[in-house]
Amino acid sequence: MARKIEDIVTRIQDETEGVPIRTVKSFMTKIPSVVTGAEIVQWLMKNLSIDDPAEAMHIGSLIAAQGYIFPISDHLLSLKDDGTFYRFQAPYFWPSNCWEPENTDYAIYLCKRTMQNKTRLELADYEAENLARLQRAFARKWEFIYMQAEAQVKIDRKKDKTERKILDSQERAFWDVHRPVPGCVNTTEMDIRKCRRMKNPHRRREHIYTDVNQLDLHRPVHVTEHAFSRSSVEKTFENLLFLTEQKNRNVSKFARALLTLITYTEQYMEYDPFLMAPEPSNPWTSDDPTFWDLEASKEPSQQRVKKWGFSLEEALKDPAGRELFLKFLESEFSSENLRFWLAVQGLKRMPQQDVAQRAQDIWAEFLAEGAPSSINLDSHSYERTSQNLKDPGRYSYEDAQDHIYKLMKSDSYTRFLRSNVYQDLLLARKKVCVCVPSSHGSTSAYK
Repeated sequence: MARKIEDIVTRIQDETEGVPIRTVKSFMTKIPSVVTGAEIVQWLMKNLSIDDPAEAMHIGSLIAAQGYIFPISDHLLSLKDDGTFYRFQAPYFWPSNCWEPENTDYAIYLCKRTMQNKTRLELADYEAENLARLQRAFARKWEFIYMQAEAQVKIDRKKDKTERKILDSQERAFWDVHRPVPGCVNTTEMDIRKCRRMKNPHRRREHIYTDVNQLDLHRPVHVTEHAFSRSSVEKTFENLLFLTEQKNRNVSKFARALLTLITYTEQYMEYDPFLMAPEPSNPWTSDDPTFWDLEASKEPSQQRVKKWGFSLEEALKDPAGRELFLKFLESEFSSENLRFWLAVQGLKRMPQQDVAQRAQDIWAEFLAEGAPSSINLDSHSYERTSQNLKDPGRYSYEDAQDHIYKLMKSDSYTRFLRSNVYQDLLLARKKVCVCVPSSHGSTSAYK
């Protein structure tokens, strides 16, 4: 059905045989690239051989419900046979060319709207509620969403004013389809399977996937029961085709999870003493504690140094790795993030009677106004932390610590791995052999 609608919309926009698209003057402004609802109805009657205007309006409303045409004055996606101005949707936003949008995409759009600072782009009440709900849901990644919205706004400002005005209306119409105004029909959720369940609520669903070959996913009207009747042979054949396609999919979610597990296992295989015998001896199967002494040594082995590059967590777990990372940050005059993270870790292990005072000391050192080692927190984490300190506990800084950890992981940790401090130590440990006396009095080389 989508392809048929798009063929009609393409014909309506034809320069010679379609509806003329024009710029209309309205008081002191100009409204670019619009047509009237009456012109669309007349074109449908003429070119689709329709005698009844009501039928032409019905077809036009079906097209509008999918977002191919939309009114510029409101959010109601329907066609009126009058002088209401309509605009055509850009092919980029057509249902056949767009993926199913996610909530993060909607959050970026709403966040971008708040940055426009124009009356015509202010959020409606339901949009403001959605934005607040999404901000709570994506609290941990809200900084990324805000940055994405900010980048899009900067790009939009470089465009021509008229072009930007048209694009804003087209993007708004796209979300009117996928996140409609409360009370309007969400056409993206009206499919044949849903209608069948409404007609027969006790019917058991055969499988959880939607067969796009046999379903009309964009039908905004209810269909009578006889439209779904089909022979059992045809139905069985279509189910067989669908299952065959599912079986032949290149990569399933389970396969991706399995590949991730295999990659993790291969990476950590040499560190598993039950798979690879550790040198100089296995402390789990012998009385020789030399392996533990080497692991606790301030002179890390090549294996330990290599493991720091797996993740920031591995680098911070190792005292030698943590100390080297701290020295690197001090050389860049940015050690306050790691010192804050370590202070919060220490707070979690302190005796209960000392927790409240230590929590206040951490605030004074890192977060208070004019703090000597001020850290950069997003507004959400700062507000949560300040609220938690009204009744301080071991985990009052949980949100702030998570935020700082992610900052270090995405910024300073990647620079640390590329730095000469880490690379030189890694290369040096590859060349060093530590001779360890064995239980028989001989020596063995341990790299």
